[in-house]
Amino acid sequence: MVVLSQNGRQQLPLIKACKPNYGFTGIPVIDMTSPHAKAHMVEACEEFGFFKLVNHGVPMEFMSRLEDEGIKFFSLPQSEKDLAGPPQPFGYGNRRIGPNGDVGWIEYLLLSTNPDSISQICSSISPENPEIFGSAVVDYVSSVKNMTYEVLEMIAEGLNIEPRNVLSRLLKDEESDSCFRVNHYPPCPELEALRGRVLVGFGEHTDPQIISVLRSNNTNGLEICLKDGTWVSVPPDQDSFFINVGDSLQNFSPRIQTNGFLCFSPYLVSSPVSW
Repeated sequence: MVVLSQNGRQQLPLIKACKPNYGFTGIPVIDMTSPHAKAHMVEACEEFGFFKLVNHGVPMEFMSRLEDEGIKFFSLPQSEKDLAGPPQPFGYGNRRIGPNGDVGWIEYLLLSTNPDSISQICSSISPENPEIFGSAVVDYVSSVKNMTYEVLEMIAEGLNIEPRNVLSRLLKDEESDSCFRVNHYPPCPELEALRGRVLVGFGEHTDPQIISVLRSNNTNGLEICLKDGTWVSVPPDQDSFFINVGDSLQNFSPRIQTNGFLCFSPYLVSSPVSW
């Protein structure tokens, strides 16, 4: 668990509260097997900059195995986790977040999506079973990449961006800087006195990438911002993926809107393909 520093405790009165709309049920859900998936993706990108993807083809076995490995790692004593860091840029890191009064804790594993790079760093993340951890990451990332190639090509085609693989080829490039990240937002026991308030665990932000592919466990925490500035809760779904439009994709087409979003604590989320 990441412990808030003394300076952080002194800033607790500055915690930002927000009032999200938990009754919102309009998050777009797109079935990748639907013949209308391409059009629905473009509509979702234009209206929300965000959508949920079902029937995506990534085996649940891969998702569950990786989540189990992630939970095992974050459950280790802090001294053991620190051996996998600091991230340079890959590895384990933790920090207090929120420059504007948002208070939260985050610890994370950041890895390249290149299999060779994954193998090299797994010995420090899981010295006793590097093959098991590495295999879980490689299987998951490879499957999610294949799904993401198709998503990017469908979006490009729907937006009349040519060639069709103009986005996906950036990810397929051997020198792609796409990354895989597992975030863990530990509970904040110091804030129990403020129970009943909605506390920001990760401040509102947009992603600079083309897209971020997110998967959560069954813990609530993710919110997105609608065009009118309303924050709405995104119900967790461990079987699905969430696609968030990044600033780079918005630059490809003025029709697309990038989405501001935030996460609350605790929350486990992976961003397998953040370009």
